[in-house]
Amino acid sequence: MSRQITSLLAIAAVCVTLAPAPAFAQAPKKEPVDCEQVKCIALTFDDGPGQYAGTLLDTLKKYDAKATFFLEGQYVKSRPAYVKRMAAEGHELGNHSYSHPDFTKSEAGTIKSEIQKTQDAVKKAAGVEPKLLRPPYGLADLQVSDIAAEYGMPMILWTAGSQDWSSKNVEAIKKKTLEVAQRDGIILMHDWVKQTVDAMPALIKTLQNKGYHLVTVSDVVKRQNLEPGDIFPVPEGWEK
Repeated sequence: MSRQITSLLAIAAVCVTLAPAPAFAQAPKKEPVDCEQVKCIALTFDDGPGQYAGTLLDTLKKYDAKATFFLEGQYVKSRPAYVKRMAAEGHELGNHSYSHPDFTKSEAGTIKSEIQKTQDAVKKAAGVEPKLLRPPYGLADLQVSDIAAEYGMPMILWTAGSQDWSSKNVEAIKKKTLEVAQRDGIILMHDWVKQTVDAMPALIKTLQNKGYHLVTVSDVVKRQNLEPGDIFPVPEGWEK
């Protein structure tokens, strides 16, 4: 091989090495939202993944919004692809039991089984384990708190609800959510309610126009320094 050809090949190799990687190879990581500096709100969706979760995820992606999904293990098992996508697209996954019993009327063994089966189902579907627990119906007592602590999980309730499960009306859901929206609010919604999913494009746009950043629960509660077994927001009359 001539010296000239060898030199040309060497130059070509250097050019290939220095060429920028394709845009799809590794998207740059976005800076995390600092809720001390900007107005944040966390939309949370219980009892899913519901059958409309795919449409909801499309909407969240379109508007670059994040949410927290408190999942029931039985639906994680039947709709694992949605759970995998939730995790892949940067949403937060929480544990909402396996079959939604009232934990305050359940034996300790039942509560542990409900939590563990959901942890296992989410791990199998998405490769991650929930770090937050939302007890069914938002009901907890000291036994539930102690078990949550065993799992290393704080319990997350909500500052206000959209009442979507009751109204099942797009305009009512939008109106109620905007009424109760507040900085660092945690809003209860349900992704099995079709009208909630239908309301989301307009609702997200309105919240963003009001200056809200739609983030995960963990972003909102970061300053609370919650310990395993803690409950937030603290219900009236709760003693620990």
